[in-house]
Amino acid sequence: MSSEFTKLFELIVSASLINNFVFTRFLGLCIFFGVSKKMETAVGMSITFVSVMMVSAAVSWVIFNQVLVPLNITFLEIIVFIGIIAGLVQLSDTIMRKVSPGLYYKLGIYLALISTNCIILAVPLVNAGEKYTFVESIAFGFGSGLGFSLALIIMASIREKLELADVPAPFKGLPMAFVITGLIALAFTGFSGLITL
Repeated sequence: MSSEFTKLFELIVSASLINNFVFTRFLGLCIFFGVSKKMETAVGMSITFVSVMMVSAAVSWVIFNQVLVPLNITFLEIIVFIGIIAGLVQLSDTIMRKVSPGLYYKLGIYLALISTNCIILAVPLVNAGEKYTFVESIAFGFGSGLGFSLALIIMASIREKLELADVPAPFKGLPMAFVITGLIALAFTGFSGLITL
């Protein structure tokens, strides 16, 4: 029991810090740069992203292992995973429109872009490739979502401060965001080799 909990903990830490999709694998940058301008949108997207990622990891694992593998049609995994993710994003889109219309309109197009985000698709593909168990798949999805949320919140807090800073004209906006992302990514390389799975 203790060793299983330790493995799950290591999987979450590894997915969120050591192999962070944004800072070490450089995936999901479209939503990352688009939503990290304000803390409110970053937090809203973080909650949505983690929820969609965990549920898609769970549903994708069930369909992959209970349907695709027994029928020997695993070559359809990408199409099936995209369909699952698109359905979940549509569901979260509808829920957010009813629960928090203000945040829904602030997120705008980026909410719909979750369905085509490479991180969301990478999680079920990694789960299938690594042959994780159901619980490990959910833990990996949670850790990956946590890592993306951490990246968004760090970047949003820095970008909000930069609005008040005296930044040279050529670096204002997105160029400075790229510079900062590179520096944060450099800091995240310090976590590499921390846990070996």
